[in-house]
Amino acid sequence: MKRIFLFLATNLAVMLVIGVITSALGVNRFLTANGLNLPMLLAFSAVVGFAGSIFSLLISKWMAKFSTGAQVIETPANETERWLVATVQRLATKGNIGMPEVAIYQGAPNAFATGAFKNSSLVAVSTGLLESMSKEEVEAVLAHEVAHIVNGDMVTLTLIQGVVNTFVVFFAKIVGYFVDRVLLKNDRDGPGIGYYVTDIAAQIVFGVLASIIVAWFSRKREFRADAGSANLMGNPQPMIKALQRLGGLAPGELPKSMAASGISDKPGFMALFSTHPPMEERIAALQQHRQS
Repeated sequence: MKRIFLFLATNLAVMLVIGVITSALGVNRFLTANGLNLPMLLAFSAVVGFAGSIFSLLISKWMAKFSTGAQVIETPANETERWLVATVQRLATKGNIGMPEVAIYQGAPNAFATGAFKNSSLVAVSTGLLESMSKEEVEAVLAHEVAHIVNGDMVTLTLIQGVVNTFVVFFAKIVGYFVDRVLLKNDRDGPGIGYYVTDIAAQIVFGVLASIIVAWFSRKREFRADAGSANLMGNPQPMIKALQRLGGLAPGELPKSMAASGISDKPGFMALFSTHPPMEERIAALQQHRQS
């Protein structure tokens, strides 16, 4: 129920933000009596494409805490929490970033990092991860998450999502206009039902295709974060061991909006849509990193 509320509230807020911005900029008037105003449409598409992604990034820490129930360690209450905070502090110092918030949440083995800014981020681990791994393996996972922050992966993924969203909206509306005016021969002043139906259908189709691009980038950034863990640890072996351990465990499920942020994920329906590479490929890449 909490996740459904979060999904609805976030989308309502995004729609409100987009509506205000497009109205203020006047870019929502791309349909004219003479046809589509393509520069105006592109501007409208960019606002729609980036506003949602940037807004989601800005509230990502709050959303992560709310959706997973992660509890930030304000004052360590036990040895495990003291070790977690000290380890993240040391890794953050090595990575030359500000100290992230450190949190623990109840769940099967997984971890994630999120946040809009390198010096104001969040690293969270599940209780399942802490219970099933050695300290060295947990440290490697923490180094992986810190490497995501060092690499600026959250911001880069947001920008890529914004770009693909822009072109999804742009081309969907062009297809909708073509179907309405050319195929259905609507000669009224305003767009007909064909425009709206085709626009929605095209956004769904293009959105699915665009998600392949985003998933491809997400897989690439996992390899970079694995290598970043090896560099922060000074040795790829701990991350190799962590991945081998995770390969034998069922990864904890994260909310869909955060699936790409985790250390691992359940295999996707198709490899093209998976946010994480297969464990064996990640291990092989780290083994090559060790030999280089």
